Amino acid sequence: MKLLYEGTITNQVLHKKLPFSMKRLYLEDLPTIEQVQAKVMESITEKNSLQALTTEEFLFILNERGLMVGAYVEGELIGFRALLIPDINEEHLGWDIGLPLEELDKVIYQEISVVLPEYRGNRLQQKLAEVIMKELPKLEVKFRYICCTVAPMNIPSLKDKFTQSMYIAALKEKYEGLKRYILVKDLEKTDVHYREHVTVKLDDLKKQKQLLSEGYVGIGFQLVHGFHELQFAKPVL
Repeated sequence: MKLLYEGTITNQVLHKKLPFSMKRLYLEDLPTIEQVQAKVMESITEKNSLQALTTEEFLFILNERGLMVGAYVEGELIGFRALLIPDINEEHLGWDIGLPLEELDKVIYQEISVVLPEYRGNRLQQKLAEVIMKELPKLEVKFRYICCTVAPMNIPSLKDKFTQSMYIAALKEKYEGLKRYILVKDLEKTDVHYREHVTVKLDDLKKQKQLLSEGYVGIGFQLVHGFHELQFAKPVL
C-alpha cells in the first residue's frame, strides 16, 4: 500500500490527536466506502445538500473511470474524495458552463467528498483535495477543466471549492429538479483577475442568476454585518 500522505488528526469526540494517512482506493475498498457514505448521510440533517453516489457510480469510478483517495486512522476509513471521468451526454456539466462539444472530453468531475462527523473541523476535505489533485496527472487522459456541483446554502462545501480556486459559473436545476451551483476550475488559467465585485445574500438565487447571466462568476464569501454573503465579480479577459 503506497501512502500518499501522513499526518495527525483530531478525533473531536475523544479530543485526541491520532496519526492518519491517505491512499488510493480500489474495487476491494467498495464495501467500506459505502459504509462511510451511509454513516455520513445519516449524520446530515439536510439530505438534499449532499448527492450520495450509488453502487453503480462507485463501480464506474473504481473501474478506471476516475480515482478515489481515502483517509485512514488506525486502519479505519474516516473519509474519502472522488474524481469522475463523466460520460458525454445531455447532462454533462460542460454544457452548463458553455463549453463546446470538442472540449467536453477535457472535463473531469470532483465528485462526492465525505468525512465522518467525529473528524470534521480538521480541514480534511481540503487535504484530500490537495492529495487527489496531485494524483490527477497520473491518469492516462489529460484534463483541463475540473467541474462539480454544490447545493446553495452548503457553506462548508462552497468554502472547500473556493479554497481550490474554483468559481461558480452557473446555477441550474440538476438531479431531477434540485438547484445546484456548477463550479469550475480551468487548469490552464491559473492567474485570473477580477473586477466589479459585488456581494449577494446566500438565499437571493434570483439576483445570483441575474449576475451569472451578465458575465459575473461567484468567487468566494464576504462577511457583511457578521453574515456570509457570496461575492461575485467579472473575470478580466
